[in-house]
Amino acid sequence: MKLQGQSAIITGGASGLGAATARELTANGVKVTLWDLNEELGNQVAAEIGGAFARVEVASEDDVLAGIEVAKKAHGIPRILVNCAGIGKANKIVGRDGPMPLADFQRVVNTNLIGHFNCSRLVAAEMQTLDPLEDGERGVIVQTASVAAFDGQVGQIAYTATKAGIVGMTLVIARDLANVGIRCNTICPGIFATPLMLRARDEVLQSLANSIPFPKRLGKPDEFASMVREICTNTMLNGETIRLDGAIRMAPR
Repeated sequence: MKLQGQSAIITGGASGLGAATARELTANGVKVTLWDLNEELGNQVAAEIGGAFARVEVASEDDVLAGIEVAKKAHGIPRILVNCAGIGKANKIVGRDGPMPLADFQRVVNTNLIGHFNCSRLVAAEMQTLDPLEDGERGVIVQTASVAAFDGQVGQIAYTATKAGIVGMTLVIARDLANVGIRCNTICPGIFATPLMLRARDEVLQSLANSIPFPKRLGKPDEFASMVREICTNTMLNGETIRLDGAIRMAPR
Protein backbone atom coordinates (compact mmCIF):
# COMPACT_ATOMS: atom_id res chain seq x y z
CA MET A 1 0.00 0.00 0.00
CA LYS A 2 1.26 3.44 -0.89
CA LEU A 3 0.71 5.62 2.18
CA GLN A 4 0.36 9.08 0.66
CA GLY A 5 -3.22 10.28 0.97
CA GLN A 6 -4.53 7.26 2.91
CA SER A 7 -6.65 7.52 6.06
CA ALA A 8 -5.86 5.79 9.36
CA ILE A 9 -7.35 5.25 12.79
CA ILE A 10 -5.01 4.70 15.73
CA THR A 11 -6.47 3.55 19.04
CA GLY A 12 -4.57 4.57 22.16
CA GLY A 13 -3.13 7.30 19.98
CA ALA A 14 -2.74 10.02 22.59
CA SER A 15 0.62 8.82 23.95
CA GLY A 16 3.36 6.22 23.80
CA LEU A 17 3.44 3.79 20.89
CA GLY A 18 0.18 5.11 19.44
CA ALA A 19 1.31 8.73 19.36
CA ALA A 20 4.66 7.75 17.82
CA THR A 21 2.80 5.81 15.15
CA ALA A 22 0.53 8.77 14.48
CA ARG A 23 3.55 11.01 13.89
CA GLU A 24 5.24 8.42 11.64
CA LEU A 25 2.21 7.83 9.46
CA THR A 26 1.49 11.56 9.22
CA ALA A 27 5.08 12.17 8.11
CA ASN A 28 4.42 9.69 5.30
CA GLY A 29 1.30 11.43 4.04
CA VAL A 30 -1.39 9.58 6.00
CA LYS A 31 -4.39 11.44 7.43
CA VAL A 32 -4.79 10.20 11.01
CA THR A 33 -7.68 10.04 13.45
CA LEU A 34 -6.74 9.30 17.06
CA TRP A 35 -8.98 7.41 19.48
CA ASP A 36 -8.24 7.57 23.19
CA LEU A 37 -9.86 8.22 26.56
CA ASN A 38 -7.42 11.03 27.38
CA GLU A 39 -9.09 13.97 25.68
CA GLU A 40 -6.48 16.54 26.62
CA LEU A 41 -3.53 14.59 25.25
CA GLY A 42 -5.53 13.27 22.31
CA ASN A 43 -6.53 16.74 21.16
CA GLN A 44 -2.98 17.95 21.70
CA VAL A 45 -1.43 15.26 19.48
CA ALA A 46 -4.18 15.66 16.89
CA ALA A 47 -3.49 19.40 16.69
CA GLU A 48 0.25 18.73 16.36
CA ILE A 49 -0.16 16.35 13.40
CA GLY A 50 -3.15 18.04 11.77
CA GLY A 51 -5.35 15.04 12.50
CA ALA A 52 -8.67 14.40 14.21
CA PHE A 53 -9.53 13.07 17.65
CA ALA A 54 -12.46 11.16 19.16
CA ARG A 55 -12.93 9.98 22.72
CA VAL A 56 -13.53 6.26 22.31
CA GLU A 57 -13.86 3.40 24.75
CA VAL A 58 -12.64 0.64 22.47
CA ALA A 59 -14.82 -2.07 23.99
CA SER A 60 -17.99 -0.03 23.39
CA GLU A 61 -19.82 -0.62 20.11
CA ASP A 62 -21.51 2.78 20.30
CA ASP A 63 -18.23 4.60 20.98
CA VAL A 64 -16.43 2.86 18.12
CA LEU A 65 -19.24 3.55 15.66
CA ALA A 66 -19.22 7.21 16.69
CA GLY A 67 -15.43 7.31 16.35
CA ILE A 68 -15.68 5.88 12.85
CA GLU A 69 -18.04 8.70 11.90
CA VAL A 70 -15.52 11.26 13.20
CA ALA A 71 -12.78 9.63 11.10
CA LYS A 72 -14.96 9.45 7.99
CA LYS A 73 -16.02 13.08 8.30
CA ALA A 74 -12.43 14.23 8.73
CA HIS A 75 -10.57 11.97 6.30
CA GLY A 76 -12.90 9.47 4.65
CA ILE A 77 -13.13 5.73 5.26
CA PRO A 78 -9.84 4.48 6.74
CA ARG A 79 -7.63 1.95 4.99
CA ILE A 80 -5.42 1.55 8.07
CA LEU A 81 -6.34 0.58 11.64
CA VAL A 82 -3.64 0.42 14.31
CA ASN A 83 -4.87 -1.05 17.60
CA CYS A 84 -2.61 0.31 20.35
CA ALA A 85 -5.10 0.82 23.19
CA GLY A 86 -4.40 -1.40 26.17
CA ILE A 87 -4.09 -1.60 29.94
CA GLY A 88 -2.47 -3.87 32.50
CA LYS A 89 -2.97 -4.79 36.14
CA ALA A 90 -0.52 -6.75 38.28
CA ASN A 91 -2.20 -9.62 40.12
CA LYS A 92 -1.31 -13.23 40.83
CA ILE A 93 -4.10 -15.69 40.21
CA VAL A 94 -3.96 -16.33 43.96
CA GLY A 95 -2.11 -13.84 46.15
CA ARG A 96 -1.77 -12.91 49.80
CA ASP A 97 -5.31 -11.56 49.85
CA GLY A 98 -6.80 -14.59 48.16
CA PRO A 99 -7.86 -15.19 44.56
CA MET A 100 -7.52 -12.39 42.03
CA PRO A 101 -10.77 -10.40 41.84
CA LEU A 102 -12.67 -11.51 38.77
CA ALA A 103 -13.56 -7.89 37.97
CA ASP A 104 -9.85 -7.03 37.63
CA PHE A 105 -9.33 -9.81 35.10
CA GLN A 106 -12.49 -8.89 33.20
CA ARG A 107 -11.48 -5.22 32.97
CA VAL A 108 -8.17 -6.06 31.27
CA VAL A 109 -9.82 -8.57 28.93
CA ASN A 110 -12.51 -6.04 28.05
CA THR A 111 -10.06 -3.32 27.01
CA ASN A 112 -7.22 -5.34 25.51
CA LEU A 113 -8.87 -8.32 23.85
CA ILE A 114 -12.49 -7.36 23.30
CA GLY A 115 -11.37 -3.83 22.41
CA HIS A 116 -9.05 -5.09 19.67
CA PHE A 117 -11.77 -7.38 18.30
CA ASN A 118 -14.47 -4.71 18.48
CA CYS A 119 -12.45 -2.07 16.65
CA SER A 120 -11.21 -4.54 14.06
CA ARG A 121 -14.65 -5.91 13.16
CA LEU A 122 -16.32 -2.51 12.88
CA VAL A 123 -13.54 -0.73 11.01
CA ALA A 124 -13.02 -3.71 8.67
CA ALA A 125 -16.72 -3.52 7.77
CA GLU A 126 -16.05 0.02 6.53
CA MET A 127 -12.78 -0.88 4.81
CA GLN A 128 -14.42 -3.57 2.70
CA THR A 129 -16.58 -0.94 0.98
CA LEU A 130 -13.51 0.83 -0.44
CA ASP A 131 -12.32 0.40 -4.01
CA PRO A 132 -9.42 -2.07 -4.19
CA LEU A 133 -5.85 -0.89 -4.65
CA GLU A 134 -3.04 -2.83 -6.31
CA ASP A 135 -3.32 -6.59 -5.68
CA GLY A 136 -6.94 -6.07 -4.65
CA GLU A 137 -5.92 -4.62 -1.28
CA ARG A 138 -8.55 -2.63 0.60
CA GLY A 139 -6.95 -2.17 4.01
CA VAL A 140 -4.65 -3.32 6.77
CA ILE A 141 -5.11 -3.93 10.50
CA VAL A 142 -2.11 -3.76 12.83
CA GLN A 143 -2.60 -5.20 16.31
CA THR A 144 -0.40 -4.64 19.36
CA ALA A 145 0.31 -7.62 21.58
CA SER A 146 3.45 -8.11 23.70
CA VAL A 147 6.25 -10.57 24.34
CA ALA A 148 4.16 -11.36 27.42
CA ALA A 149 2.00 -13.39 25.04
CA PHE A 150 4.83 -15.94 25.04
CA ASP A 151 6.85 -15.12 28.20
CA GLY A 152 4.25 -14.08 30.76
CA GLN A 153 5.77 -13.11 34.09
CA VAL A 154 4.54 -13.56 37.66
CA GLY A 155 1.55 -11.30 38.25
CA GLN A 156 0.79 -10.79 34.54
CA ILE A 157 -1.98 -13.34 34.14
CA ALA A 158 -4.66 -10.96 32.84
CA TYR A 159 -2.28 -9.02 30.61
CA THR A 160 -0.67 -12.18 29.25
CA ALA A 161 -4.02 -13.83 28.54
CA THR A 162 -5.18 -10.85 26.49
CA LYS A 163 -1.94 -10.50 24.56
CA ALA A 164 -1.91 -14.22 23.77
CA GLY A 165 -5.51 -13.83 22.61
CA ILE A 166 -4.52 -11.02 20.25
CA VAL A 167 -1.77 -13.20 18.79
CA GLY A 168 -4.28 -16.02 18.39
CA MET A 169 -6.71 -13.79 16.49
CA THR A 170 -4.11 -12.62 13.98
CA LEU A 171 -4.13 -15.42 11.43
CA VAL A 172 -7.87 -15.95 11.77
CA ILE A 173 -8.61 -12.28 11.06
CA ALA A 174 -6.25 -12.39 8.07
CA ARG A 175 -8.03 -15.49 6.74
CA ASP A 176 -11.51 -14.15 7.48
CA LEU A 177 -10.80 -10.92 5.57
CA ALA A 178 -8.65 -12.30 2.76
CA ASN A 179 -11.57 -12.42 0.34
CA VAL A 180 -12.06 -8.65 0.65
CA GLY A 181 -8.36 -7.76 0.55
CA ILE A 182 -7.79 -6.69 4.16
CA ARG A 183 -4.57 -7.81 5.85
CA CYS A 184 -3.91 -8.32 9.58
CA ASN A 185 -0.59 -8.48 11.40
CA THR A 186 0.47 -8.20 15.04
CA ILE A 187 3.52 -6.60 16.64
CA CYS A 188 4.77 -7.96 19.97
CA PRO A 189 6.94 -5.25 21.55
CA GLY A 190 9.45 -6.07 24.26
CA ILE A 191 10.41 -3.43 26.82
CA PHE A 192 9.79 0.00 25.31
CA ALA A 193 10.39 3.50 26.63
CA THR A 194 6.76 4.53 26.90
CA PRO A 195 5.60 7.23 29.36
CA LEU A 196 4.25 4.53 31.68
CA MET A 197 7.54 2.62 31.68
CA LEU A 198 9.61 5.76 32.20
CA ARG A 199 7.92 6.36 35.55
CA ALA A 200 10.13 3.60 36.98
CA ARG A 201 13.28 4.43 38.92
CA ASP A 202 16.51 4.82 36.96
CA GLU A 203 18.04 1.69 38.47
CA VAL A 204 14.99 -0.33 37.44
CA LEU A 205 15.19 0.98 33.89
CA GLN A 206 18.90 0.20 33.74
CA SER A 207 18.28 -3.33 34.98
CA LEU A 208 15.63 -3.83 32.32
CA ALA A 209 17.96 -2.52 29.63
CA ASN A 210 20.71 -4.89 30.77
CA SER A 211 18.34 -7.85 30.38
CA ILE A 212 18.00 -7.23 26.63
CA PRO A 213 20.61 -9.15 24.59
CA PHE A 214 21.02 -6.44 21.93
CA PRO A 215 20.70 -3.53 21.79
CA LYS A 216 21.07 -3.08 25.54
CA ARG A 217 18.48 -0.37 25.88
CA LEU A 218 14.75 0.03 25.92
CA GLY A 219 12.98 0.11 22.59
CA LYS A 220 12.10 3.50 21.17
CA PRO A 221 8.48 4.26 20.27
CA ASP A 222 9.59 5.41 16.82
CA GLU A 223 11.04 1.91 16.22
CA PHE A 224 7.58 0.48 16.84
CA ALA A 225 6.13 3.12 14.51
CA SER A 226 8.66 2.17 11.84
CA MET A 227 7.45 -1.43 12.02
CA VAL A 228 3.85 -0.29 11.62
CA ARG A 229 4.86 1.65 8.51
CA GLU A 230 6.60 -1.40 7.05
CA ILE A 231 3.56 -3.60 7.69
CA CYS A 232 1.34 -1.06 5.95
CA THR A 233 3.56 -0.74 2.87
CA ASN A 234 4.57 -4.40 2.46
CA THR A 235 1.49 -6.12 1.05
CA MET A 236 3.02 -9.59 1.37
CA LEU A 237 3.06 -9.26 5.18
CA ASN A 238 -0.18 -10.90 6.24
CA GLY A 239 -1.28 -13.10 9.14
CA GLU A 240 2.09 -12.59 10.82
CA THR A 241 3.12 -11.99 14.44
CA ILE A 242 6.39 -10.08 14.78
CA ARG A 243 8.46 -9.87 17.98
CA LEU A 244 10.14 -6.48 18.28
CA ASP A 245 12.22 -7.07 21.38
CA GLY A 246 16.00 -7.10 20.94
CA ALA A 247 15.93 -10.93 21.36
CA ILE A 248 14.73 -10.75 24.96
CA ARG A 249 13.06 -13.72 26.60
CA MET A 250 11.35 -12.61 29.79
CA ALA A 251 12.35 -14.26 33.08
CA PRO A 252 9.62 -15.41 35.48
CA ARG A 253 10.09 -12.23 37.51
